[in-house]
Amino acid sequence: MSQTNSDIVIDDGRAKLSDLWKKEDYWAIWLGFILLGIGLYIYILQAPVDISKKVAAQNQIMAAESKRAPFKTIEFYTAQDAKKKINSRGTDTAKYISWLLALPGGWKDNPLDSFYVSDDAAKAANQKAAAKAEKVKEKYDTALGAAKTAQQAAADANFADAALNTAAEGKISAWRLVAQEYSKASAVKKGTNIVPSLLLVFAGGAILFGFGMFFMGHNVGQFALGFVGVFAVAILAFMMGSQSTMKYYGVGSEAWAIIIGMLIANTVGTPKWIKPAIQTEYYIKTGLVLLGAEVLFDKIVAIGIPGIFVAWVVTPIVLICTYIFGQRVLKMPSKTLNITISADMSVCGTSAAIATATACRAKKEELTLAVGLSLVFTAIMMVAMPAFIKAVGIPEVLGGAWIGGTVDSTGAVAAAGAFLGEKAMYVAATIKMIQNVLIGVTAFGVAVYWTTKVEPAENGVAGRKVGAMEIWNRFPKFVLGFLGASIIASLISNNLGDISNALLSDGLVRGMSSPLRSWCFALAFTAIGLGTNFRELAHYFKGGKPLILYVCGQSFNLLLTLLMAYIMFYKVFPEITAKI
Repeated sequence: MSQTNSDIVIDDGRAKLSDLWKKEDYWAIWLGFILLGIGLYIYILQAPVDISKKVAAQNQIMAAESKRAPFKTIEFYTAQDAKKKINSRGTDTAKYISWLLALPGGWKDNPLDSFYVSDDAAKAANQKAAAKAEKVKEKYDTALGAAKTAQQAAADANFADAALNTAAEGKISAWRLVAQEYSKASAVKKGTNIVPSLLLVFAGGAILFGFGMFFMGHNVGQFALGFVGVFAVAILAFMMGSQSTMKYYGVGSEAWAIIIGMLIANTVGTPKWIKPAIQTEYYIKTGLVLLGAEVLFDKIVAIGIPGIFVAWVVTPIVLICTYIFGQRVLKMPSKTLNITISADMSVCGTSAAIATATACRAKKEELTLAVGLSLVFTAIMMVAMPAFIKAVGIPEVLGGAWIGGTVDSTGAVAAAGAFLGEKAMYVAATIKMIQNVLIGVTAFGVAVYWTTKVEPAENGVAGRKVGAMEIWNRFPKFVLGFLGASIIASLISNNLGDISNALLSDGLVRGMSSPLRSWCFALAFTAIGLGTNFRELAHYFKGGKPLILYVCGQSFNLLLTLLMAYIMFYKVFPEITAKI
């Protein structure tokens, strides 16, 4: 696949063996799998040998506490927290990777703090925060004391008094909330300097992406020169997204990458020397292959049928209904824009938008518009939904399921769920993970529908037969990499058993694939911004139809997801909810 100034273009010719090293989709797969293979060696094959024993020790405590009390005790949570800290990121190689892939850090007043903090400055900041941490510690000690007293009262009654059990569970929950606050307040700031690592990441990115560009027939020197500009804007986007106020309101690096890129493109203009590196799809497809390693089937099974209903039943209903609404009610002139916005809003945001735009040959401007709408509403919903859920008293599990099924970005889902609590964050992230599986299904469905129905009708040849090869040519091949990474990671996770989280989710994913994915996405959104002209987008907003489509579709999504989550988690399968 290649991208021109106006269209996402697919080669309709017959598949060739040379496609494996000449096509963008395949290079996204190769690069993604190479990086995941390196991570597999570092975080799993070279993991510390004593991890299994450490995990088993905490499991033994948790199992004993589960038998002892009808609720999760203080000892249970303490063991659970200790288990979460066990991972394969402690080896020398893994620590080097953590240093290498460190993203610009948080800052409040001085943007340079995002890149460099001296040891003296870090020490001064820690001393300043110590007083606040001490006050939080007092709250923590009080909450822990109350939890211990209530738990002991329940234990003295042999956990046979329901009222005492409920009281103990409430006090323990209150202690957990304060524990989170104390953990943040007592975090020790260290001196940092990520400038050297940023230079190494730039070099690595230029080499890896440049290797593919060479085989795809592009000028590698021009790409490398342009990559300097794209990478620099991506760094600025990370910096702006890490500012404390921006983080609070959910305006992350993705939004800033587009904003900064558009400002450049629509003021001074994107320099010609940068344009060879504006390879939006190349970057994001590689990132989506890496994302596949985060979609684990055992996590899907853990949530069970309720989560599957929320993710796999509601999503296609919303997608189809929104598309029909856009065509029959709003009468949107562009069907490709209609389906791209519908998929973006209903499935999982920008990832689904890229796959869908590829499958239906949406114009670059249409993809940009869909992504822009998604980022704006994601930032709003990330803050507004947790506030609304708390205000009206929606249960934590239900709130998490609602967030997971409606907020577009995976990172925003986890952040919004964390506002509600651990259960909500777990449920929200897992349902979003289940929903991510539909990226491939959606792309395939759109490819089939567009080749057999939409394009034949538009070209006046309705009813013609379409062969499997034509559908294959239209299908986004990188989706196979996404699904392949998911299947392989799921098989590895299943084989690892109870140490899967320590080695895979909290090892390979958190230590390597997730930060690499963040870089790929930042480069992609930067390229979108640098390649977008406001004049090209203006006529798509005529009559406000795209905005109306997104708002109406998301409103329907919010209502249907909440209803389905309530029915599944609290009416049909309450026993599953009780175990979360």
